[in-house]
Amino acid sequence: MHYRSREVVHVRAGVGYDCDVLVVGGGIVGLSTAYAISRAAPGTRVTVLEKEAGPARHQTGRNSGVIHSGIYYRPGSLKARYAVGGAAEMVKFCAEYGVPHAVTGKLIVATERAELPRLHALVQRGRENGIPVRELGAAQIAEYEPEVRGLAAIHVGTTGICDYTAVARHLADASGAEIRYGARVAHIDRRPERGVAVRTVTATGGDVVRARVLVNCAGLHCDEVARLTGDDPEMRIVPFRGEYYTLARPELVRGLVYPVPDPAFPFLGVHLTRGIDGSVHLGPNAVPALAREGYDWGVVRPRDLATTATWPGTWHMARQHWRYGAGELRRSISKTAFTRAVQRLLPAVTPDDLVPSPAGVRAQAVLRDGTLVDDFLIKEGPRAVHVLNAPSPAATASLPIGREVARRALAVLHQDRRPLQTPGRATP
Repeated sequence: MHYRSREVVHVRAGVGYDCDVLVVGGGIVGLSTAYAISRAAPGTRVTVLEKEAGPARHQTGRNSGVIHSGIYYRPGSLKARYAVGGAAEMVKFCAEYGVPHAVTGKLIVATERAELPRLHALVQRGRENGIPVRELGAAQIAEYEPEVRGLAAIHVGTTGICDYTAVARHLADASGAEIRYGARVAHIDRRPERGVAVRTVTATGGDVVRARVLVNCAGLHCDEVARLTGDDPEMRIVPFRGEYYTLARPELVRGLVYPVPDPAFPFLGVHLTRGIDGSVHLGPNAVPALAREGYDWGVVRPRDLATTATWPGTWHMARQHWRYGAGELRRSISKTAFTRAVQRLLPAVTPDDLVPSPAGVRAQAVLRDGTLVDDFLIKEGPRAVHVLNAPSPAATASLPIGREVARRALAVLHQDRRPLQTPGRATP
């Protein structure tokens, strides 16, 4: 999204609202919010604006397709609560709507002695989060993954896989919302006493949509949408590209295999994922992207780069984590280095087994002091609810996240006691 328009769009008194709640963003969180509103408050008019030609074109459709158990996340955090409950809900949703899915379980494998304390800490965290975990010795790893090597591992039985793009499509259909694809937000005028007017740009020109409440689920552009609304998000999205390879010999991996993550970072490290289609993906790493939708090194957007470079948190983050970043960059530019990262778990793999695969970009919120926001972050402003940090496991947790965002949006809506005006087509 690019927001260069300076045109003034006003919310006019006496003009009918086009909808009650306007959701910006047609990824899985935005569509889950629309779905939740329709179930919590039938009859509420919801419109979703999505700049792409269809749903789930960015984070939702470019991840590894894992239904996360919630084992990694701090007990009591939104991530822990929503991922644990959301995983079970996602499996149920997929079964109800016929979305391809499977509960496969996964291994988290320690390959060095220094990782053993962190592995044991994960066992404790899993138990605190109510997740069944089985501890494995080195010889027992082969029961699940004959080609994987490690000093110890844990098996998490509630992890699964699914097709999140299909989930998003079903959420869109079941929500009953009006979904406008190919509608890019260009300008927002928010009047607390009246509502919100959003001017869009489309292939045929554009339109103005007027709503009582705006919900910002714009993912990679959520901070920009918040600022357009007039709210200071107090963070910036710094995009990190996650690069993948497809394993040419998928028979080497039966299911899902993860390294022990470093708790200082919100990234899980290069892992092995057998997807719902039977292919095995290796990755992702995490390197700074040169554009918010920079899916390869050739995509450079100076405006996005300037936004990242002028945010003080970017430089604080770089100073704190440059060693970690250097390793990720090395794996990005060197297939040999990436292969070595995979070989820690899967010794039999060779560089020839790695076939380049489409990358994803993570929308990572960074605070002014350089802190990488570790939990989901939802903030409110007058007539607005902003989802400002919803990377992994947001797809897993999308149903409970959607309910929480819907609850907040409906609370704002219910504060407006004025009678609904007769719906009519809004004009600029």
